[in-house]
Amino acid sequence: MTDKLPFAVGDYVVYPAHGVGCVNGLETQEIAGQELRLYVITFESSRMTLRVPVNKVGNSGLRKLSSKKQMDSALVTLKGRARVKRTMWSRRAQEYEAKINSGDPVSIAEVVRDLHRTATQPEQSFSERQIYEAAFERLVDELAAIEKIDKDKATGKLEKLLQKDRKSTTSEL
Repeated sequence: MTDKLPFAVGDYVVYPAHGVGCVNGLETQEIAGQELRLYVITFESSRMTLRVPVNKVGNSGLRKLSSKKQMDSALVTLKGRARVKRTMWSRRAQEYEAKINSGDPVSIAEVVRDLHRTATQPEQSFSERQIYEAAFERLVDELAAIEKIDKDKATGKLEKLLQKDRKSTTSEL
């Protein structure tokens, strides 16, 4: 089998439900009498290892890191004005979770933007804070991997963008 594989060992990839991981290897396992080639992907932030069958990569949503252009688009979204729907929290929470699990950086940036709170705004509920932190962490992980910087620098960059935006929109009011 000399077919071209979409990912190589050492590549950073995004699995929609888990975020950024690193392809650590390729292995073959026999499962239910079938020989399967599997990508072994580790997710540092959740200390998890995932095995994805090579022939199921397309269906799984596993993808390469976003391009710099896609990430720039997400960062522009982050700087935009929050758009919070006036629906019940449970419905919005489901929508936010779906956006996070889509793996799309622009959708994840929307969640971060909409749930971000400044010091002068009311406290978030526990579930709001959890969703915000999950979205923020996903964005940090992908930004760090794309720009080849550590997570602290990526966190600082996102926080700076969020603060800049809030100062400019409150001074416009």
